[in-house]
Amino acid sequence: MDLLNRQPQYLGVTHPVSLSYPTPREIHISDLLIQELLRQGTFESEYETRRCEVIIDKFDKLVKELIYNISREKRLSDTNAKEAGGKIFTFGSYKLGVYGTGADIDILCIAPRHITRDDFFYYMHHTLNNFAEVSELSSITDAYVPVINLRFQDIPINLVFARLELAKIPNELEIKENSLLKNLDEICIRSLKGSRDADEILRLVPSLPAFRTSLRCIKLWAKRRAIYSNVMGFFGGVSWAILVARICQLYPNAIAGAIVSRFFRIVYQWKWPHPVLLKPIEDNNPLNFRVWNPKIYHDDLYHLMPIITPSYPSKCATHNVTQFTKKIMEREFGRAVGIMDHIMTGTGKWSDLFAKHNFFGRYRYYLQIIVLSDSSEKHLKWSGRVESRVRYLISKLESIGSLALAHPFAKGFNKIHHCINDQMVKDVMRGVFDSTPINYKNDTELSQNIQDVTDTANIRVIYTTTFYIGLEIESGSRQLDLTWPTQEFIKFVKGWDKYDEKSMGITIRYVKSVELPSEVFDDGEHLLKRTNIRS
Repeated sequence: MDLLNRQPQYLGVTHPVSLSYPTPREIHISDLLIQELLRQGTFESEYETRRCEVIIDKFDKLVKELIYNISREKRLSDTNAKEAGGKIFTFGSYKLGVYGTGADIDILCIAPRHITRDDFFYYMHHTLNNFAEVSELSSITDAYVPVINLRFQDIPINLVFARLELAKIPNELEIKENSLLKNLDEICIRSLKGSRDADEILRLVPSLPAFRTSLRCIKLWAKRRAIYSNVMGFFGGVSWAILVARICQLYPNAIAGAIVSRFFRIVYQWKWPHPVLLKPIEDNNPLNFRVWNPKIYHDDLYHLMPIITPSYPSKCATHNVTQFTKKIMEREFGRAVGIMDHIMTGTGKWSDLFAKHNFFGRYRYYLQIIVLSDSSEKHLKWSGRVESRVRYLISKLESIGSLALAHPFAKGFNKIHHCINDQMVKDVMRGVFDSTPINYKNDTELSQNIQDVTDTANIRVIYTTTFYIGLEIESGSRQLDLTWPTQEFIKFVKGWDKYDEKSMGITIRYVKSVELPSEVFDDGEHLLKRTNIRS
């Protein structure tokens, strides 16, 4: 046997740091972690697990039925239409095995080559719209990855679509082979990537139980510290998963408690922009798709904390990170290192790690971005557009010399306002919500509050999403003028081709911490998609 040609007997791009097995202390710490995660409600119940399995099976059958019906409309024979098949794959937290109560289920729908993206979105939306179990249905076809969002029996579902260059999609199809990407457009490749990355992550970790428990812990911590948001410039789900998987590779025999402790110390000391990789980047594939390579692509040089996806074509999952969000995450990593030292020595508790952020008490001044629309459908798209661009405002704020930090909160706060006159609409636009009837529990309550109004037909329903950016001013600075970056940002987002001046709006204003509305302290549970929307 040629010893020089042997494959390495480890997972990852380097040798493991340690092959040591867990100590009794680490086993005890890991047991305490699982107990705390159970108390925190991060595990789904057996009932929820079975319920999700049933729903996924329903969608698998629905996709096959939909493909059959579209095939018949395209004049395929009954036999060929039945053989066209179709299949679904999950990705995200469900695929990785860290699904928790209330989490989304991400589903990839695979179709044969004669089913177009327009076919799928039109017929799927129309079909789901007739289901009694479906609510809050919306299609976002112009997104980076087009998606249908809905709630099925109150479980959030995200559907993405890809068609392969195959005449039929058999039940035994797997999408791991790179050859399946041949002749696909960029949107289909992006749609496939979530499931392909999840498959690779699961393949590249030495111990699935240690990985899954550790990832549950890190996800909970990141959400509690309000740094779980790819769109806002922090790390998203796949980035956290890759980071945890890499630590598992470095300590292949370790269990969850030890993995989490080492996770924070290693990530805190990581020499960014050195990339985090789970395997070597495949850059000589005959398909010749662009892969992350800062030596070739100028844009890749500017990625501050590159975490590279494992499936071909490899991409940077953290390209949204800015100088300010990097600084915020590094602070949180440092805080966690100290807490973990206490946990590992028995002088601290796991609950200390999961302490809630103090974002709304941390800063003296905030920027408040208020996004407004006059219909729920328009607002989902308009607020999503603004949210996806907040990081551009953060980048512009980085050029302000007297500003030490601009800290975006990880999500927006959604509300519905019933305005009985034009003044109320103006108040809402200015962020003055106190005088406006907001989020009434039922129509009776609304009627009681407007009983003095003679013409209830004039009530305008206004939808708002409010984003907050905490401002940390440089020591000694007495003035802070953010007029230019905020005006440029408003001009930028209004340049959207679907922006309608008559039905949409945006304003940015300063607020002091004492002026912050009370609803922000419930961590944003007034979500638009969970609110009873009345027309």
